Amino acid sequence: MLRLDEIIRGSGKYTRKQIIALVNEGRVTVNGALAEAISQRCEPSWEICVDGEQVVMEPPICIMMNKPAGWLTATESQKEPPITDLLEPRLRHLFPVGRLDLDSEGLILLTNDGGLCHRVIMPAEQITKEYYIEVTGQFRPDTAQRFRDGLEADNGLLCLPAEIEIAEDDKSAVVRITEGKRHQVKRMAAACGARVRYLKRLAIGKLRLDESLKPGEYRPLTDAEIALIFQ
Repeated sequence: MLRLDEIIRGSGKYTRKQIIALVNEGRVTVNGALAEAISQRCEPSWEICVDGEQVVMEPPICIMMNKPAGWLTATESQKEPPITDLLEPRLRHLFPVGRLDLDSEGLILLTNDGGLCHRVIMPAEQITKEYYIEVTGQFRPDTAQRFRDGLEADNGLLCLPAEIEIAEDDKSAVVRITEGKRHQVKRMAAACGARVRYLKRLAIGKLRLDESLKPGEYRPLTDAEIALIFQ
């Protein structure tokens, strides 16, 4: 089952902000009854209507973007520009899968497929995300072991076992984690004596960023490429 807002967003006609307003105004019905909330769980096959007109979901689509720094991983924002503004108008109803910090770069997925989104971000799937980081300060000698064991970062953040490959100059590293907690890579590095000054996501599962994409560019994924995420 999917969230009601994901199904309505899948029609390509409404933004999340508009959907919230529609539900609050009593203009959305689910199998003839007023919708309870945007988080209401529904089957796409159910009769979901906006102002009496049945919602029809578009065929699923998933795109890969090379997110540039300075763009917010969101569909709407009153401050920083959301990454959906980088999309051509016909694709601006897509929503990001997970997130990258405002100052971070690299692989981000956008889709209209709520089921795919949940599979990617669900902790139970244990999908590895790979990042390249550059740091100031110096990693402590036991950093690699602490990552392998799982560590506690600031404010009691408990992180599962992860991998880190530190460059010989001690100024950069490749990190692989299976979680997506807020600022997790930065907080794990900080717990080991280094401050991340640059971060770029390189891969989700075995799907790697297409390095031919310049920052802000994107392209659709094939079914075979989507399958790589879960291998």
